[in-house]
Amino acid sequence: MIVIIYGHYYTLNYIFMVNIQVKNNIKLLNYTTIKIGGYTEFFAEPETIFEVIEYLKWVKLNNLKYRIIGAGSNLLIKNTFHKGLTICTRKLKKIKINKISGLVEAECGVMLPVMANLLAQNGCEGGEWLIGIPGTIGGAIFMNAGSGKLWISKYLLSVEVLDTENLSIYKIDKENLIFKYRFSSFQTNNLTILRANFIFRPNKNIKKITQETKQNLKKKTSTQPYHLPSFGSVFKNPINNYAGKLIEEAGLKGFAIGGAQVSMMHSNFIVNNGDATSEEIYELISVIQQKVLQKKGIFLHPEVRMIGY
Repeated sequence: MIVIIYGHYYTLNYIFMVNIQVKNNIKLLNYTTIKIGGYTEFFAEPETIFEVIEYLKWVKLNNLKYRIIGAGSNLLIKNTFHKGLTICTRKLKKIKINKISGLVEAECGVMLPVMANLLAQNGCEGGEWLIGIPGTIGGAIFMNAGSGKLWISKYLLSVEVLDTENLSIYKIDKENLIFKYRFSSFQTNNLTILRANFIFRPNKNIKKITQETKQNLKKKTSTQPYHLPSFGSVFKNPINNYAGKLIEEAGLKGFAIGGAQVSMMHSNFIVNNGDATSEEIYELISVIQQKVLQKKGIFLHPEVRMIGY
């Protein structure tokens, strides 16, 4: 069901203000990479930043709950009914690359592999590692996503944000933000990432960058379970150690609860074998934490965000 929002109509006992649309009772499993999630009362996919603001005005006018998601990677949504509005930003995907200066402006819904390929095509070096990461620019900045010793914040210049309290938009330079391993200031404030500006190394060899990007993708697909629904990495790496190594040493490689399983390819991945529930995934995460703490004396902190828990 689609509800049209325009004028000052009163429909379903909600006040609607502008000509935008929300869908009703949508399955969220189709919007997560693990393919798990309950229903949302209302669902919207804004195509412009203006629409994002209008949806948030609407939820505030009607005193509704809301949540904002991107590509749904690193996201566990409880298999229940979620009241209020779920906003998915994946259609906010405008990107501009200046191949002379290396400056990039990208909206929050741009997928990281898309940016990696566009950087390669324009001879801009530094984003080869982004290939194969199933997340958006907004999610990557929020989590300070990385691979090895490379983090997205290394290339960041500034972020355009929406203050969800007063619905004002402004730009924040990187030096006024905090970034650490798998952490950004956005995890502790009321700001929603709308756009970001980056700087990469311009005027480099396109063939060389393209080849390295392809090699990075080949390496990831050969060592990580891309053939099954997953979050990507589940746990943060402890200092001077690796979560996957600790999980494997705890004897949990291949361990399953129902349809949720520790991947046989990479122990820091949990895969959905087709019929896993959110409860099984949540229980498996807890068991991994308990076993690794018991056997290795290290508590693993999840990268995965959880909605409904």
